[in-house]
Amino acid sequence: QLQASGGGLVQVGGSLRLSCAASGRTFSTYATGWFRQAPGKEREFVATITWRGGRTDYSDSVKGRFIISTDNAKDTVYLQMNSLKPEDTAVYYCAADTSPWTMGSTGTSAYDYWGQGTQVTVSS
Repeated sequence: QLQASGGGLVQVGGSLRLSCAASGRTFSTYATGWFRQAPGKEREFVATITWRGGRTDYSDSVKGRFIISTDNAKDTVYLQMNSLKPEDTAVYYCAADTSPWTMGSTGTSAYDYWGQGTQVTVSS
């Protein structure tokens, strides 16, 4: 089970840190990704990180502003979001990729387990 948290209301230019904690996990995770979905839009890739090697990838829209990281001891993935913009407003989801063949993928279909989502609202 994945639990996403840390969302909230923030002003333009502000920062938030999202957390994705795994509990009761019975599967191996090769990568964890963050996705977001704004009202009326499709879910889109934000960032991903592999648990072995810590390889990261970001969407162009967040590159340079967001940082994804892991805490192996806590089995938690973080998404540090800086310089937030109104277009970052969305529900953010974390997801686990349990396949070594697709780890690091930016596509939603590669991820097998999803958290419940946490709302991020950036006000101007």
